[in-house]
Amino acid sequence: MKLSTRLEFATDLAIRAGKFAHDTFKVLDTLTIESKGHHDLVSEADRDTETLIRDAINAAYPDDGIVGEEHGRKYGTSGFDWIIDPIDGTANYLSGIPHWCVVIACAHEGLPVVGVIRDPNTEETFTASKGHGAQVNGKVMHIADGTTLSDGSIATGASGRSDREQAAALVREILINDGMYFRSASGALMLAYVASGRLLGYVEDHMNSWDCFAALLMITEAGGRHQTLDPDKSLENGTMLVAGNTDIYPILASIAERAFKPKA
Repeated sequence: MKLSTRLEFATDLAIRAGKFAHDTFKVLDTLTIESKGHHDLVSEADRDTETLIRDAINAAYPDDGIVGEEHGRKYGTSGFDWIIDPIDGTANYLSGIPHWCVVIACAHEGLPVVGVIRDPNTEETFTASKGHGAQVNGKVMHIADGTTLSDGSIATGASGRSDREQAAALVREILINDGMYFRSASGALMLAYVASGRLLGYVEDHMNSWDCFAALLMITEAGGRHQTLDPDKSLENGTMLVAGNTDIYPILASIAERAFKPKA
C-alpha cells in the first residue's frame, strides 16, 4: 500500500474542499437548509462539498469504495474505502460559528490507514497515516500527558440518537472525578485536539465512521489509545468512542461503562 500517495491526495483534496465550503460560509444567507431529523441539519454546502470530494476520489481511485454522510455508500473492489464528512459541525457552520471542518479518511479492510481533518477557519490541517505518525501543519503531534482528569479537559459529544439521561450521567461522572467537560459541536475537531494534546480525552456514546475514523488514526499515531474498532461493523454502523493517553483511557473507559450502562 502506498499510503504516502493516498495521504498526499487526501490532504490536497481536503484543503480544496475546505476552501470551497469556506467560500460558501461567507454567504450563508444564500443557502437552502433542511433538517434530516434528530437535530441534524444539512445544507447545499454539505451536499456540494461531498460531491466535489466524491468526484475527485472516483477519478483518482475508481475501484475504491466511498462512505459519505450525505450521499450514502458506494461499494468498491480494492479493499479500500474513503470515508467523508464534508462539513463536520454543520450546526456551527449554519450559525456562522467558525468552528467546523472537512474530514477525509481512508480505510483498508475496515480500519483507518489515512486521515485528514482540515479546518479552513484556522488554516490547520491535521494528518496521519498508519505507521508514519500524525502531524498538524507538518508539526508532529503528541497526545497530552496527564494521569488524572484534573490534568486537562475531557471532550464529550451527544447527538439526537443519545439518551439524555446517559449524556447527563457522563457529564456528572467527569465532574465528580475532578474533570471538566468540553463540547464544541464538531466531534472530528475535538478528537483532533485530543491527538494534538490540546484536550486530555474524549467520550461519546456513538459516533459515525465519517466523524471519527480520521482522528482515531491520529490519536493512535500520536501515542494515544481508543476503543477497539470492529472492522466488520464500525465502518458501516459507527462505534462508541473512548480515547485518551495510556493513563487516562482506562479512567474514561470506566466512566463510559457506568454512564452508558443499559437501563434496568
